[in-house]
Amino acid sequence: MIDAGRLKAVLDAEGLAAWVSLIAAQLEQVFKRSPHGDWSRWQAALSRLPPLTQGKVGVDDGAVAIDSDELAGAEARLQELLMHMHPWRKGPYRIGELRIDTEWRSDWKWDRLAPHLQPLGDRLVLDVGCGNGYHCWRIAMDGARRVIGVDPTALFLAQFLAIQALVRGVDPHLAGRVELLPLAMEDVPPDLRRFDTVFSMGVLYHRRSPIDHLLALRGALRRRGQLVLETLVIEGDGDALLVPRERYAKMRNVWFIPTTAQLERWLHRAGFDGIATVDVSVTTVAEQRGTAWMRFESLADFLDPADSRRTIEGYPAPRRAVVIAESR
Repeated sequence: MIDAGRLKAVLDAEGLAAWVSLIAAQLEQVFKRSPHGDWSRWQAALSRLPPLTQGKVGVDDGAVAIDSDELAGAEARLQELLMHMHPWRKGPYRIGELRIDTEWRSDWKWDRLAPHLQPLGDRLVLDVGCGNGYHCWRIAMDGARRVIGVDPTALFLAQFLAIQALVRGVDPHLAGRVELLPLAMEDVPPDLRRFDTVFSMGVLYHRRSPIDHLLALRGALRRRGQLVLETLVIEGDGDALLVPRERYAKMRNVWFIPTTAQLERWLHRAGFDGIATVDVSVTTVAEQRGTAWMRFESLADFLDPADSRRTIEGYPAPRRAVVIAESR
């Protein structure tokens, strides 16, 4: 599943010595407590994926696309196996003729931020809260030397392992450059100062202490490394800050939603320069929605049915900003 010995070698080769001494124990702790009640069912589905030996990986209409003649006629079997890992939230993916139409059009977010990235060629990248790894694959396909995603959600790990197994069959070099660790940012050793680029997307508003999260991101970055931060914001040019009373868009764990001006000030105080808000977009029901691959409630259910500009609780509807910055 996750070869701790191989991973230690990867971390050591990338100069992450402080992590090498911890990673085996971290993984042992994760799997010792059994990540999820459905883990054995997901493992069984993973073991039945069709073995691939040739083909290619690319991007097709925003989807991470795996093509191989060996997939011909396998769509129904693949759909059955991958549906064991429902819901699929981040994507989309295409495997042969099978399109996994995920809840989020994560490719739209990528399209908004990609023009503002420092060239990813030969960079060491950390993706915090990476979900099932969709953006990790996009980062790797844009040339990153190594991408390490961290996300503690067991379902996302299972989904990643499914995609990685299929990618490995057709492009082992690409598959070997992407890692997803079932860990939280708090498990990443502090002050590594090693990563060239760090992504934190859809995480900050879930943190009880957003400044501490920004400080941790800076600690992972080398000097003049690039932070790519995407988070919820509210309209306004001043210091306004929304602190939801209980829930925001039916989410319990949303703590602070700042204006972009406030967010930029947080970043400056946390040790970043070159701070620029490069995109602000209202999240639409075309970008986040229920599909056959995510059959639970989605954005349309989180908005006021009489006024889509407000959440069901009466707060401003989700608005997301992409901010880039350099570590001092």
